[in-house]
This record gives sequence, structure tokens and C-alpha cells, in this order.
Amino acid sequence: MSADIGLRFDTNGVDWAEAAAIFERAPLGTREPDTLRRTFENSDLTCFARDGERLVGIARALSDRTVQSVIYDLCMLPEYQGKGLGTRMMRAMLERLGTPSCVLWAVPGKEPFYARLGFHPMLTAMALSDDPEGAAARGYITL
Repeated sequence: MSADIGLRFDTNGVDWAEAAAIFERAPLGTREPDTLRRTFENSDLTCFARDGERLVGIARALSDRTVQSVIYDLCMLPEYQGKGLGTRMMRAMLERLGTPSCVLWAVPGKEPFYARLGFHPMLTAMALSDDPEGAAARGYITL
């Protein structure tokens, strides 16, 4: 991993097929490039990590910029995981969001990463899903 990975906070020039490949390899599932583009373009904050010209990590957040934020889709290529890039991206996003409260969906098994950043498990969160059986099978919800 290059020491000079740059972070950008706009969607200009993003290759959405490349972003969708990162999403799949991370692995966070499959997203069509156009759907991924729309979700990022409609988000309040985006973060893209580039190693030179190569897109290696993506993340996004929704926020009221006053009280509450929600971080979604922090993901990076597997070869960049466990090397501090996710922490760097999260800290940069939390700083830019600046809200006293922030929640997120953690990929099952990744909770210790978020705990190191000060996040705590929620006891009362609820989810409405168009595929509850699939979400339960992936470990996101209980039925």
C-alpha cells in the first residue's frame, strides 16, 4: 500500500464500475454502478481513497449537520484492509460531519473495528428491509 493514499470528498471523476467492484470485493454485496452513483451523489458526505490513480476505498454518510449522522458503505479493497486506511477514512468523515451522535451499520464481524473508534452496540435499533430473510442470513437483523 502506498504511503500517499489521498482522500477526496466529492464524486467528481469517480468510475462507478470501479466503485461497484470495490463494494463487491470488500465484500458488502453487489450494487449496480448507476445505483451506487445515485446513492453517493445523494449523500451529504462522501469519501474516496485513491492510491495514485487507483480507487481503493469508498464511504458515504447522511447527516443533519447538527445532531445526528449515519455512516454507510465504508469499504475498501481487501488488500488495503487492516492497514489503517479505514480508520483514517472514518476519522476524516467524523470530523467533517461534526455531529455529537453518529450511527452505522457494521458488517457482521467488523464490530471490533468500530468499537476502537468509540462506537457502541445499539440495543434498540430497528430495521425495515425489503428482504428480511436475506438480511437475517447475512447477520444484520434477527427475525
